[in-house]
Amino acid sequence: MSRSATFPPIRVTPETKASVEAALREGESLTQFIENAVCQEAEFRAQQSAAVVRAKKALRLADKGVGLVGVDDLLTGMQQRAKAAQQRIRSAVAAKKR
Repeated sequence: MSRSATFPPIRVTPETKASVEAALREGESLTQFIENAVCQEAEFRAQQSAAVVRAKKALRLADKGVGLVGVDDLLTGMQQRAKAAQQRIRSAVAAKKR
C-alpha cells in the first residue's frame, strides 16, 4: 500500500469559496469535495485523450479508405432497419388489439 500524498493549497476568491461551500452536500467536507472534483477531472481528461487517439486513428483509416461505407449502402441499411422497426411496431399493435 502506498502512502497518501497531498496537493498544494490553492487560493481562490472569497466568492468562489462561498460558492463551493454552498454546493457541499450534508456531511461533506471541503476536502472531500475537492478530492472528488480532482479525481473526476483527471478521469474526464483521460477519457478525452483516449477519444482523441481513437478519432485520429479513425481519420487515418478513413484517409486510406478503410472502414468507410458508401452512401448507397448506408441508405439501404437505414431503410432496412426502418422497415424492420415498422414491422415490429405493427406486430406489437396487432398483438394489443387481440
